[in-house]
Amino acid sequence: MDEIVKQALAKWPNVPHCTGWLLLDRRGQWRMRDDATQAAGLPGDIIRHDALLGFINRNYAADADGQWFFQNGPQRVYVELGYTPWIVRLSEFHDATDDALRLTDHAGGQFEPAAAWLDDEGGVLFSDGSDAPRVAALHDHDLDLFSTHADLDDNGGVFHFAAGVDLALGRIDRADVAGKFGFVMSPAANAAVS
Repeated sequence: MDEIVKQALAKWPNVPHCTGWLLLDRRGQWRMRDDATQAAGLPGDIIRHDALLGFINRNYAADADGQWFFQNGPQRVYVELGYTPWIVRLSEFHDATDDALRLTDHAGGQFEPAAAWLDDEGGVLFSDGSDAPRVAALHDHDLDLFSTHADLDDNGGVFHFAAGVDLALGRIDRADVAGKFGFVMSPAANAAVS
């Protein structure tokens, strides 16, 4: 979290939270959603300002209930999720010894997969091996590259991520993803019933 954000929280600790105004879409794009956009159920306008995107990504976290938010100074802006809290891109890179694959999350960080799943709608999910595992959906533009490194079968298959790193592909229903991985897709819906 940025130091300026920590200072703002200390100075103004009781600023009300905000819901519904920020969305992370299925392709890892941050979107602003005004009242009319929210009422119409639309995704909102893509944020393209690099400095703002960097600020959001550095101050993106989850609360104890699995609701993801952007800490905007003293105000916590809860994020609506188009699918998972993280979206990853798959790319190939070549080093001196081998051709390899890399996963990069929507905030620009490296994502080291520890497990993988195929959902019932054709999506691919990864979780990392951290102490508090993150779950990420693969950007749909990278499905072709994924399929060239996967052996698929009726039970799931295997994804060949790197030399000696083969991930068994489990099966999961998209409707079960948030519950299995402990995140809330719509903090605004939660706030409405509270």
